Amino acid sequence: MIRPLPAAPSYGATDLAGVLPSAAASLGVKGFRGALPQARGAVVVLVDGLGAELLRARSGHAPFMRTLMIDAASATAGFPSTTATSMGTFGTGLPPGSHGLLGYQVVDPATDLLFNELSWENGPDPRRWQREPTVFERVAPAGIETTMVANDYFNGSGLTTAALRGAGFATAATLAQRVDIVLARVARQPRSLTYLYWGNLDRTGHEFGCGSWEWVDELEAVDAELQRLSARLPRGVSLTITADHGMIDIPESNKTDIAFDPELAAGVRHTGGEMRSLQLYCEPGATDDVLAAWTARLGEQGWVLPMADAVSKGLFGPVQPHIAPRLGDVLVAMDGPYGYWDSRVMTITVGELIGQHGSLTSAEMAVPVLHRPAD
Repeated sequence: MIRPLPAAPSYGATDLAGVLPSAAASLGVKGFRGALPQARGAVVVLVDGLGAELLRARSGHAPFMRTLMIDAASATAGFPSTTATSMGTFGTGLPPGSHGLLGYQVVDPATDLLFNELSWENGPDPRRWQREPTVFERVAPAGIETTMVANDYFNGSGLTTAALRGAGFATAATLAQRVDIVLARVARQPRSLTYLYWGNLDRTGHEFGCGSWEWVDELEAVDAELQRLSARLPRGVSLTITADHGMIDIPESNKTDIAFDPELAAGVRHTGGEMRSLQLYCEPGATDDVLAAWTARLGEQGWVLPMADAVSKGLFGPVQPHIAPRLGDVLVAMDGPYGYWDSRVMTITVGELIGQHGSLTSAEMAVPVLHRPAD
Protein backbone atom coordinates (compact mmCIF):
# COMPACT_ATOMS: atom_id res chain seq x y z
CA MET A 1 0.00 0.00 0.00
CA ILE A 2 1.21 3.50 -0.82
CA ARG A 3 2.11 5.67 2.14
CA PRO A 4 -0.42 8.41 2.96
CA LEU A 5 0.18 11.68 1.17
CA PRO A 6 2.55 13.83 3.25
CA ALA A 7 1.13 16.85 5.02
CA ALA A 8 0.84 19.96 2.91
CA PRO A 9 3.45 22.69 3.41
CA SER A 10 2.41 25.46 5.77
CA TYR A 11 4.11 28.24 3.77
CA GLY A 12 4.62 29.91 7.14
CA ALA A 13 6.98 32.53 8.52
CA THR A 14 9.61 29.95 9.49
CA ASP A 15 9.64 28.31 6.05
CA LEU A 16 11.21 29.45 2.77
CA ALA A 17 8.20 31.73 2.24
CA GLY A 18 9.16 33.66 5.36
CA VAL A 19 12.88 34.17 4.76
CA LEU A 20 12.85 37.49 2.88
CA PRO A 21 9.79 38.88 4.72
CA SER A 22 11.45 38.12 8.06
CA ALA A 23 14.64 39.83 6.92
CA ALA A 24 12.62 42.87 5.84
CA ALA A 25 10.81 42.91 9.19
CA SER A 26 14.14 42.83 11.03
CA LEU A 27 15.08 46.02 9.18
CA GLY A 28 11.93 47.72 10.41
CA VAL A 29 10.07 47.77 7.09
CA LYS A 30 6.35 48.26 7.68
CA GLY A 31 4.01 45.55 6.40
CA PHE A 32 6.31 42.65 7.21
CA ARG A 33 6.33 40.30 10.18
CA GLY A 34 9.02 38.01 11.48
CA ALA A 35 10.76 36.76 14.60
CA LEU A 36 14.33 37.77 13.68
CA PRO A 37 16.16 40.22 15.94
CA GLN A 38 16.44 43.80 14.78
CA ALA A 39 19.32 44.58 12.41
CA ARG A 40 20.67 47.53 10.44
CA GLY A 41 21.24 45.33 7.40
CA ALA A 42 20.56 41.79 6.26
CA VAL A 43 22.34 39.39 3.92
CA VAL A 44 20.39 36.38 2.66
CA VAL A 45 22.19 33.53 0.88
CA LEU A 46 20.32 30.89 -1.09
CA VAL A 47 22.40 27.78 -1.90
CA ASP A 48 20.57 25.94 -4.67
CA GLY A 49 20.03 22.26 -3.82
CA LEU A 50 21.17 22.41 -0.18
CA GLY A 51 18.45 20.21 1.31
CA ALA A 52 18.17 20.06 5.08
CA GLU A 53 18.56 16.28 5.17
CA LEU A 54 21.64 16.42 2.94
CA LEU A 55 23.20 19.10 5.13
CA ARG A 56 22.44 17.16 8.28
CA ALA A 57 23.91 13.96 6.86
CA ARG A 58 27.06 15.75 5.68
CA SER A 59 27.34 18.29 8.50
CA GLY A 60 30.85 17.08 9.33
CA HIS A 61 31.92 18.68 6.05
CA ALA A 62 30.18 21.98 6.86
CA PRO A 63 31.47 23.06 10.30
CA PHE A 64 30.28 26.65 9.99
CA MET A 65 26.71 25.82 8.99
CA ARG A 66 26.66 23.02 11.57
CA THR A 67 27.05 25.61 14.34
CA LEU A 68 23.99 27.45 13.01
CA MET A 69 21.91 24.27 12.80
CA ILE A 70 21.75 23.93 16.58
CA ASP A 71 19.03 26.56 16.97
CA ALA A 72 17.44 26.14 13.54
CA ALA A 73 13.84 24.95 13.25
CA SER A 74 12.68 22.59 10.51
CA ALA A 75 11.53 24.37 7.37
CA THR A 76 10.02 23.47 4.03
CA ALA A 77 10.46 24.93 0.57
CA GLY A 78 6.97 24.16 -0.71
CA PHE A 79 5.61 22.14 -3.60
CA PRO A 80 6.70 21.29 -6.17
CA SER A 81 10.21 21.27 -4.70
CA THR A 82 11.85 22.79 -7.75
CA THR A 83 13.84 25.95 -8.37
CA ALA A 84 11.37 27.98 -10.42
CA THR A 85 8.55 27.44 -7.93
CA SER A 86 10.76 28.00 -4.90
CA MET A 87 12.15 31.23 -6.34
CA GLY A 88 8.59 32.47 -6.64
CA THR A 89 7.89 31.56 -3.02
CA PHE A 90 11.22 33.01 -1.85
CA GLY A 91 10.88 36.23 -3.83
CA THR A 92 7.25 37.03 -3.03
CA GLY A 93 6.76 35.34 0.35
CA LEU A 94 3.64 33.68 -1.11
CA PRO A 95 2.66 30.06 -1.79
CA PRO A 96 2.70 28.78 -5.40
CA GLY A 97 -1.08 29.01 -5.67
CA SER A 98 -0.75 32.77 -5.25
CA HIS A 99 2.41 33.61 -7.22
CA GLY A 100 1.60 31.11 -9.98
CA LEU A 101 5.04 29.65 -10.69
CA LEU A 102 3.85 26.07 -10.52
CA GLY A 103 6.69 23.91 -11.81
CA TYR A 104 9.60 23.27 -14.11
CA GLN A 105 7.35 23.01 -17.17
CA VAL A 106 3.77 24.27 -17.23
CA VAL A 107 1.10 25.02 -19.79
CA ASP A 108 0.20 28.61 -20.59
CA PRO A 109 -3.62 28.48 -20.85
CA ALA A 110 -3.56 31.38 -23.32
CA THR A 111 -1.67 29.31 -25.90
CA ASP A 112 -2.11 25.70 -24.67
CA LEU A 113 1.66 25.33 -25.03
CA LEU A 114 4.24 24.11 -22.53
CA PHE A 115 6.97 26.46 -21.48
CA ASN A 116 9.88 26.10 -19.10
CA GLU A 117 9.66 28.44 -16.10
CA LEU A 118 13.38 28.09 -15.43
CA SER A 119 14.67 29.11 -18.87
CA TRP A 120 11.50 31.10 -19.76
CA GLU A 121 12.11 30.39 -23.44
CA ASN A 122 9.02 31.45 -25.44
CA GLY A 123 7.27 32.18 -22.16
CA PRO A 124 4.62 34.84 -21.47
CA ASP A 125 5.26 38.31 -20.12
CA PRO A 126 6.73 37.51 -16.67
CA ARG A 127 5.04 40.51 -15.07
CA ARG A 128 1.69 39.28 -16.32
CA TRP A 129 2.39 35.69 -15.36
CA GLN A 130 3.47 36.65 -11.81
CA ARG A 131 1.52 39.78 -10.95
CA GLU A 132 2.11 39.96 -7.18
CA PRO A 133 4.68 42.44 -5.81
CA THR A 134 7.98 40.94 -4.76
CA VAL A 135 9.57 41.54 -1.37
CA PHE A 136 12.21 43.70 -3.04
CA GLU A 137 9.51 45.89 -4.60
CA ARG A 138 7.78 46.26 -1.25
CA VAL A 139 11.03 47.12 0.54
CA ALA A 140 12.04 49.87 -1.90
CA PRO A 141 9.70 52.60 -0.52
CA ALA A 142 11.45 52.28 2.86
CA GLY A 143 14.66 53.58 1.32
CA ILE A 144 16.57 50.34 1.87
CA GLU A 145 19.09 49.47 -0.83
CA THR A 146 18.51 46.01 -2.29
CA THR A 147 20.94 43.96 -4.37
CA MET A 148 20.85 40.52 -5.98
CA VAL A 149 24.25 38.92 -6.58
CA ALA A 150 23.97 35.99 -8.99
CA ASN A 151 24.86 34.55 -12.40
CA ASP A 152 25.07 37.16 -15.16
CA TYR A 153 22.38 35.48 -17.26
CA PHE A 154 19.88 35.96 -14.44
CA ASN A 155 19.92 39.72 -14.96
CA GLY A 156 16.60 40.56 -16.61
CA SER A 157 15.66 36.92 -17.20
CA GLY A 158 12.04 35.86 -17.22
CA LEU A 159 12.27 34.05 -13.89
CA THR A 160 14.17 36.89 -12.20
CA THR A 161 11.65 39.41 -13.48
CA ALA A 162 8.74 37.26 -12.33
CA ALA A 163 10.05 36.30 -8.89
CA LEU A 164 12.78 38.71 -7.82
CA ARG A 165 12.24 42.00 -9.62
CA GLY A 166 12.97 45.21 -7.77
CA ALA A 167 16.53 44.58 -6.60
CA GLY A 168 19.72 45.99 -8.08
CA PHE A 169 21.97 43.43 -9.73
CA ALA A 170 25.62 42.44 -9.51
CA THR A 171 27.43 39.41 -10.83
CA ALA A 172 30.69 37.47 -10.54
CA ALA A 173 31.78 34.01 -11.64
CA THR A 174 33.02 32.47 -8.40
CA LEU A 175 31.45 32.27 -4.97
CA ALA A 176 34.48 34.02 -3.45
CA GLN A 177 34.00 36.92 -5.85
CA ARG A 178 30.31 37.13 -5.00
CA VAL A 179 31.11 37.17 -1.30
CA ASP A 180 33.55 40.03 -1.95
CA ILE A 181 30.82 41.95 -3.77
CA VAL A 182 28.43 41.49 -0.86
CA LEU A 183 31.04 42.60 1.67
CA ALA A 184 31.84 45.71 -0.37
CA ARG A 185 28.14 46.60 -0.75
CA VAL A 186 27.25 46.24 2.91
CA ALA A 187 30.40 48.09 4.00
CA ARG A 188 29.29 51.03 1.87
CA GLN A 189 25.63 50.80 2.91
CA PRO A 190 24.97 48.71 6.03
CA ARG A 191 21.23 49.53 5.94
CA SER A 192 20.48 47.22 3.05
CA LEU A 193 18.97 43.90 2.03
CA THR A 194 21.41 41.84 -0.04
CA TYR A 195 20.64 38.49 -1.66
CA LEU A 196 23.40 36.13 -2.84
CA TYR A 197 22.60 33.10 -5.00
CA TRP A 198 24.94 30.14 -5.59
CA GLY A 199 23.94 27.30 -7.90
CA ASN A 200 26.98 25.04 -8.22
CA LEU A 201 25.96 22.65 -5.44
CA ASP A 202 22.72 21.90 -7.28
CA ARG A 203 24.57 21.53 -10.58
CA THR A 204 27.07 19.13 -8.99
CA GLY A 205 24.28 17.04 -7.49
CA HIS A 206 22.49 16.82 -10.81
CA GLU A 207 25.61 15.72 -12.67
CA PHE A 208 27.38 13.48 -10.15
CA GLY A 209 24.69 12.74 -7.58
CA CYS A 210 24.17 14.23 -4.15
CA GLY A 211 25.85 11.16 -2.64
CA SER A 212 29.07 11.78 -4.57
CA TRP A 213 32.45 13.01 -3.33
CA GLU A 214 32.14 15.86 -5.83
CA TRP A 215 29.02 17.07 -4.00
CA VAL A 216 30.82 16.91 -0.66
CA ASP A 217 33.79 18.85 -2.05
CA GLU A 218 31.45 21.59 -3.24
CA LEU A 219 29.67 21.65 0.12
CA GLU A 220 33.01 22.15 1.89
CA ALA A 221 33.90 25.03 -0.44
CA VAL A 222 30.52 26.70 0.09
CA ASP A 223 30.76 26.37 3.86
CA ALA A 224 34.22 27.94 3.92
CA GLU A 225 33.09 30.97 1.91
CA LEU A 226 29.99 31.45 4.03
CA GLN A 227 32.14 31.37 7.15
CA ARG A 228 34.35 34.08 5.62
CA LEU A 229 31.28 36.12 4.75
CA SER A 230 29.95 35.83 8.28
CA ALA A 231 33.26 36.77 9.87
CA ARG A 232 33.68 39.93 7.78
CA LEU A 233 30.17 41.35 7.82
CA PRO A 234 30.00 44.78 9.47
CA ARG A 235 28.46 45.12 12.89
CA GLY A 236 24.70 45.30 12.75
CA VAL A 237 24.34 43.13 9.63
CA SER A 238 22.71 39.70 9.97
CA LEU A 239 23.20 36.61 7.83
CA THR A 240 20.54 34.07 6.81
CA ILE A 241 21.30 30.93 4.78
CA THR A 242 18.63 28.87 3.06
CA ALA A 243 17.93 26.71 -0.01
CA ASP A 244 15.25 26.17 -2.61
CA HIS A 245 14.95 22.36 -2.37
CA GLY A 246 16.80 19.17 -1.52
CA MET A 247 17.67 16.29 -3.81
CA ILE A 248 17.61 12.53 -4.24
CA ASP A 249 19.71 10.30 -6.52
CA ILE A 250 17.83 8.25 -9.12
CA PRO A 251 19.47 5.15 -10.66
CA GLU A 252 19.25 5.01 -14.44
CA SER A 253 17.40 1.70 -14.15
CA ASN A 254 14.60 3.45 -12.20
CA LYS A 255 13.83 6.03 -14.89
CA THR A 256 10.98 5.54 -17.36
CA ASP A 257 10.58 7.55 -20.56
CA ILE A 258 6.85 7.70 -21.22
CA ALA A 259 7.49 8.68 -24.84
CA PHE A 260 8.15 4.97 -25.37
CA ASP A 261 5.40 3.73 -23.05
CA PRO A 262 2.06 3.80 -24.91
CA GLU A 263 0.08 2.78 -21.82
CA LEU A 264 1.27 5.76 -19.77
CA ALA A 265 1.23 8.18 -22.71
CA ALA A 266 -2.37 7.38 -23.66
CA GLY A 267 -4.74 10.27 -23.06
CA VAL A 268 -1.96 12.70 -22.05
CA ARG A 269 -2.00 15.90 -24.11
CA HIS A 270 0.96 17.59 -22.37
CA THR A 271 3.51 16.29 -19.88
CA GLY A 272 4.29 19.10 -17.47
CA GLY A 273 6.38 19.26 -14.33
CA GLU A 274 9.56 17.19 -14.17
CA MET A 275 10.86 13.69 -13.50
CA ARG A 276 9.93 13.56 -9.81
CA SER A 277 6.71 15.56 -10.02
CA LEU A 278 4.58 15.36 -13.14
CA GLN A 279 1.54 17.39 -14.05
CA LEU A 280 -0.40 15.54 -16.72
CA TYR A 281 -2.66 17.64 -18.92
CA CYS A 282 -5.19 15.17 -20.30
CA GLU A 283 -7.16 14.97 -23.49
CA PRO A 284 -10.87 15.81 -23.03
CA GLY A 285 -12.62 12.96 -21.23
CA ALA A 286 -9.41 10.99 -20.61
CA THR A 287 -8.63 12.01 -17.02
CA ASP A 288 -10.14 8.93 -15.36
CA ASP A 289 -8.31 6.57 -17.71
CA VAL A 290 -5.02 8.39 -17.16
CA LEU A 291 -5.51 8.21 -13.38
CA ALA A 292 -6.20 4.47 -13.57
CA ALA A 293 -3.23 3.70 -15.82
CA TRP A 294 -0.72 5.66 -13.75
CA THR A 295 -2.08 4.39 -10.42
CA ALA A 296 -1.79 0.79 -11.59
CA ARG A 297 1.73 1.30 -12.90
CA LEU A 298 3.26 3.27 -10.04
CA GLY A 299 2.00 1.19 -7.13
CA GLU A 300 4.23 2.02 -4.16
CA GLN A 301 6.59 4.18 -6.24
CA GLY A 302 4.60 7.33 -5.66
CA TRP A 303 1.32 9.17 -5.36
CA VAL A 304 -1.20 9.65 -8.18
CA LEU A 305 -4.21 11.88 -7.61
CA PRO A 306 -6.58 14.21 -9.41
CA MET A 307 -5.26 17.75 -9.40
CA ALA A 308 -8.46 18.88 -7.70
CA ASP A 309 -7.52 16.69 -4.73
CA ALA A 310 -4.00 18.11 -4.65
CA VAL A 311 -5.47 21.61 -4.55
CA SER A 312 -8.00 20.74 -1.84
CA LYS A 313 -5.23 19.21 0.28
CA GLY A 314 -3.34 22.51 0.14
CA LEU A 315 -0.18 21.33 -1.63
CA PHE A 316 0.09 24.64 -3.49
CA GLY A 317 -1.46 26.77 -0.76
CA PRO A 318 -4.67 28.62 -1.66
CA VAL A 319 -4.95 28.66 -5.46
CA GLN A 320 -6.13 31.94 -6.92
CA PRO A 321 -8.77 31.78 -9.70
CA HIS A 322 -6.45 33.15 -12.38
CA ILE A 323 -3.78 30.59 -11.42
CA ALA A 324 -5.97 27.45 -11.42
CA PRO A 325 -6.11 26.99 -15.24
CA ARG A 326 -2.32 26.55 -15.30
CA LEU A 327 -2.48 23.30 -13.34
CA GLY A 328 -2.67 19.91 -15.02
CA ASP A 329 -5.46 17.39 -14.55
CA VAL A 330 -3.46 14.65 -12.79
CA LEU A 331 -0.59 14.97 -10.33
CA VAL A 332 2.08 12.26 -10.17
CA ALA A 333 4.65 12.58 -7.37
CA MET A 334 7.41 10.08 -6.67
CA ASP A 335 8.01 8.51 -3.26
CA GLY A 336 10.99 6.16 -3.66
CA PRO A 337 14.04 6.67 -5.92
CA TYR A 338 12.10 6.63 -9.19
CA GLY A 339 11.51 9.02 -12.04
CA TYR A 340 9.21 9.30 -15.05
CA TRP A 341 9.94 11.71 -17.87
CA ASP A 342 8.93 12.47 -21.45
CA SER A 343 11.72 12.85 -24.00
CA ARG A 344 9.27 14.48 -26.41
CA VAL A 345 9.20 17.62 -24.24
CA MET A 346 12.20 17.18 -21.91
CA THR A 347 15.80 17.11 -23.06
CA ILE A 348 17.95 14.00 -22.98
CA THR A 349 20.34 15.90 -20.72
CA VAL A 350 17.60 16.39 -18.12
CA GLY A 351 16.68 12.72 -18.36
CA GLU A 352 20.27 11.67 -17.70
CA LEU A 353 20.74 13.73 -14.53
CA ILE A 354 21.49 11.63 -11.46
CA GLY A 355 20.31 14.01 -8.74
CA GLN A 356 16.63 14.93 -9.08
CA HIS A 357 13.99 16.79 -7.07
CA GLY A 358 10.46 18.13 -7.28
CA SER A 359 8.43 15.67 -5.22
CA LEU A 360 6.89 15.58 -1.75
CA THR A 361 9.52 13.62 0.17
CA SER A 362 11.28 15.34 3.05
CA ALA A 363 14.61 14.78 1.27
CA GLU A 364 13.34 17.16 -1.44
CA MET A 365 11.04 19.47 0.51
CA ALA A 366 12.98 20.18 3.72
CA VAL A 367 15.41 23.11 3.55
CA PRO A 368 17.64 24.77 6.12
CA VAL A 369 16.91 28.25 7.39
CA LEU A 370 20.05 29.16 9.30
CA HIS A 371 20.43 32.56 10.94
CA ARG A 372 23.37 34.40 12.44
CA PRO A 373 22.04 37.52 14.19
CA ALA A 374 23.64 40.91 13.73
CA ASP A 375 26.46 41.54 16.20
